[in-house]
Amino acid sequence: MRVLVLHGPNLNLLGERDPEVYGRQTLEQLNETIAREASKAGVEVTCEQYNGEGQIVDALHAARKTYAGVVLNPGAYAHYSYAIADAIAAIGIPVIEVHLSNVAGREVFRRTSVTAAACRGVVSGLGAASYRLAVSALVEILSA
Repeated sequence: MRVLVLHGPNLNLLGERDPEVYGRQTLEQLNETIAREASKAGVEVTCEQYNGEGQIVDALHAARKTYAGVVLNPGAYAHYSYAIADAIAAIGIPVIEVHLSNVAGREVFRRTSVTAAACRGVVSGLGAASYRLAVSALVEILSA
């Protein structure tokens, strides 16, 4: 089973940007953790990171032909990107939205996700474990 893990804007700055919110783990370390945990479940993951909205839409479109599902951290795009929401709805494979921080407990504007409605589920606020749980949920959905 192949799964795409798609990191959105500013996640390339993990470990540097607001470590009290996002942790001290770098994106490279997070990707290694995701790959290690996924391989235990027999899942092959590819991790990509894009800062641009169009790049994320393009990656989602391409994923439908190569991957069984997607774990997506849309970052701030979660709160206003109808283009990404439409891409999720259009690709025909399950997408799990993930956030490192507890977006429901942060600023008011972060409490609404327009992309979440197009996803099968959301995992938020558990740091790196959010990704592990999202991959696990995706495997369960795909195995049903």
